[in-house]
Amino acid sequence: MIALLLTLGACKSTKSVTGGEVDSKLSAKNIINAHYSNQPKFKTLRGRVKIDYANGDDSQGVNVSLRMEKDKVIWMSAPLGVVKAHITPNKVSFYNKLQNEYFDGDFSYLSELLGTELDFEKVQNLILGNAVLDLRKDKFNTEVYNGNYQLKPKNAQELFKILFQLEPKNFKIASQEISQPEKARQLQARYTYQDISGNVLPEDVKITAEEAGGLTTIDLNFRNLELNKPISFPYEVPRGYNKITLK
Repeated sequence: MIALLLTLGACKSTKSVTGGEVDSKLSAKNIINAHYSNQPKFKTLRGRVKIDYANGDDSQGVNVSLRMEKDKVIWMSAPLGVVKAHITPNKVSFYNKLQNEYFDGDFSYLSELLGTELDFEKVQNLILGNAVLDLRKDKFNTEVYNGNYQLKPKNAQELFKILFQLEPKNFKIASQEISQPEKARQLQARYTYQDISGNVLPEDVKITAEEAGGLTTIDLNFRNLELNKPISFPYEVPRGYNKITLK
């Protein structure tokens, strides 16, 4: 159920977004500007997410309801409210009715789980198909790779490496990778997209996190997405639950 901490959330008709011709002459600056010009524009989002989580011998699958107010709240609920999660820029919180316990803390556990420093903005970007890091703050070399635009920093860092691929049709992230070779850590996310009311949003996201030989995979499938509907975020930890510490 910890995978609940990593998610997002219809139109009567949706369609998958595919294909597009690359332009090998397009500069890195133009590619990056196009990426930020094509950010999804909405205030609220709701829908359902099918989550498949695997870590070694531990694997789980669950369908959750998702509600989101952009830049403010990500809310998720498993069937019958057995598990609920509430994420804001200030904290991560969830409770589990089956175990009578709850967690209330910062983003350090999510960061440890995925092997890279995370905050609310990065989690939101990760699940919306936006670049996790601000591409406008660095200079990149670009090349065409597997039909996508591939961006690598011109000034590569020894301890922290990043790689982005953007699909040519809408300049959304096709894959993004952050690694720390010295700590044997790597986080990769790969995307396919759908069109929701003129907004390009993820349809499937496959997140892979490796650290010191351990492998965690989280597959997200977004369904029945609706934008800008009135929604609420009911969340209150039941009385008498035990607070847990995650390590």
